Amino acid sequence: MSAWQLWRDRRGRLSPLRIAALALLLFPLAKALFDYDAIAHGARPFNDLIHRAGFWALIFLGLSLAVTPFRRIVRYGNLIDVRRMIGVGAFCYIAAHLLLYVVDQKYDLAKVVSELTHRLYLIIGGVAWLGLAVLAVTSTDGMVRRLGGMRWRRLHQAIYAIALLALIHYFQQTKADVTVPTFAAGLLTWLFGYRLLAWWRGTGDLSSLALLGLAVVVSLLTFAGEAIGIGITFGVSPLRVLDSVFDFDAGIRPGWQVLAAGLAVVILDFARSRWNSRAPRSRTVAAE
Repeated sequence: MSAWQLWRDRRGRLSPLRIAALALLLFPLAKALFDYDAIAHGARPFNDLIHRAGFWALIFLGLSLAVTPFRRIVRYGNLIDVRRMIGVGAFCYIAAHLLLYVVDQKYDLAKVVSELTHRLYLIIGGVAWLGLAVLAVTSTDGMVRRLGGMRWRRLHQAIYAIALLALIHYFQQTKADVTVPTFAAGLLTWLFGYRLLAWWRGTGDLSSLALLGLAVVVSLLTFAGEAIGIGITFGVSPLRVLDSVFDFDAGIRPGWQVLAAGLAVVILDFARSRWNSRAPRSRTVAAE
């Protein structure tokens, strides 16, 4: 039974961090219950739930990838304790995403299989589902021992490809405004970029200046990617799209949102670095 007590750490103690992670994972369910009337009286209730489950699966997939950089940025190694929980939570939501789709298709499994093997966006989503299912099944301590640490790490590096496929699937099923998917793409690019930069520099701890550079580069890539995507979709010049990035009356573009998120990380890292540098001096003065 202790294995199901997700609110306790490996030593069996009550963990505020795990409780917070569990509350975060349950938040989408609480929100769906709160929005019950709006969902139930909508044109397609199950379709609404399908999109909600898929959206939160992508969010939690991104959060699981964010654990590694943020445990280094905030200098809080215990964050690693909830990465597995968040990853399995992402699979639960993507499993609900598929199950709700089956329900929406009136449990016609033959039709579901046909759709999943003939529609490109469903094929991509199905591959992401299978990949995340494999990672969820092999996430236990027992599977780590069976596979061996090195093989297990190599297998779970597939999370990067799975996240990319999930993002592509999200873009494909977004019919009109792609602002949110573009913002998600920018954040995912930042997470990938952090790892590439850390690998290139040979250290997991990046300076505030390096994080600033990463934020600027990723925001520029987000602006460019959005402009190119809109240009291809609507047959206009990407330069015309870029001319409107300072038109805040039309809305704040995803590139600015990604830049704001990146700058927030820089400020957090700088503040934490200053705090760490002052703490030893305070202890030294107190000792004297």
